[in-house]
Amino acid sequence: MINIWKQQTVEFVKKHETRFEVGFFIAGFIFDALIVGDIDHLFSLIQQAAYLLVIATFIHYEILFRSLKWRPSGRFIVKVWEYRNLILHFFLGTLLNIYSIFYMKSSSFASSVVFLLLMIALVILNDRPMIKKSKMSVKVGLAGICLFSFISILFPLILGFVGWTPFGLSVITTAALFYLQTLLLKKHFPDDNTLMRAVFIPGMSVLGVFTLFYFLGWIPPVPLSVKEQGIYHLVEKREGQYFLSTENESWKFWNSGDQEFKARGEDKIYYYTQIYSPGRFSDQIFIQWLWKDPKKGWTKTDRIPLQIVGGRKEGFRGFAVKSNYQPGQWRVQVETSMGHEISRLGFEVIADQSSDPRPFRVLTK
Repeated sequence: MINIWKQQTVEFVKKHETRFEVGFFIAGFIFDALIVGDIDHLFSLIQQAAYLLVIATFIHYEILFRSLKWRPSGRFIVKVWEYRNLILHFFLGTLLNIYSIFYMKSSSFASSVVFLLLMIALVILNDRPMIKKSKMSVKVGLAGICLFSFISILFPLILGFVGWTPFGLSVITTAALFYLQTLLLKKHFPDDNTLMRAVFIPGMSVLGVFTLFYFLGWIPPVPLSVKEQGIYHLVEKREGQYFLSTENESWKFWNSGDQEFKARGEDKIYYYTQIYSPGRFSDQIFIQWLWKDPKKGWTKTDRIPLQIVGGRKEGFRGFAVKSNYQPGQWRVQVETSMGHEISRLGFEVIADQSSDPRPFRVLTK
């Protein structure tokens, strides 16, 4: 009876293998999204470094194995080696999930859509049989994405700011680590072409793509992320707390404050934001206001600097004020000093000719 049930279960799983893969992928992604901690959490950083070391070790011996330069010995090593593809892609998949989540948190989807879709595609493809059975260059490329993502997070955490300096150091460090792995393998290969094709070229290709995307402003400025933002009629800071005045009714939970801003007379537009940055982090970001000109499209107006200091779990609180405006479609973008977009929020200014009292709700942050 048990054998029949077992056989039926195996047949059912094989029949619906693709659906199971998709289901487990979605479940795994949600699980990682729920358990992943703060980007500067020490244990998380150590765990990521350990995963990268495991990946580098498997890739090292896989290259030797495929070139008939090494064979596993010992019962435990032989048993583990049988499942090397599953183990390698488990660690790759976990890291790709984590970095995709970090990138999503630190970006405006509209400005980083190409990069984010590419990361999501890589997470999905990593679980496909064709990738698991692919050439070493593909596996090295995936490992390179994980390695660079880790290092490009590490340098801003160490230096306390984002920009070309931490990015450049990340590129140099990643290239140096790929070169180190090439040197470790070189003593086994008299022919450099094998290592160039398997390790160095895929690694440098990944760095080339990341550099291009960074230059285009498509890579999110990790580790910064906007946790909360909104448009308000008034923002006041008193005794360490922020008081936000809004006309938006509480049941309109999808609105971030007064995204339908009803403007009267001398009203000013207040943009409030909470920006997460790690401890010891100190950098300058900018609040960019844009108005949609009926003829010219989106037109930049004021660009207001905001000095942020990290360490607050709920995010650094700050606001910007707009006095001169006109009715129409508006947008606020939070940007780094390099112009890389962290977040954006659209809203509409509507002229309000009424003189009736306005029932403002006051939110405390």
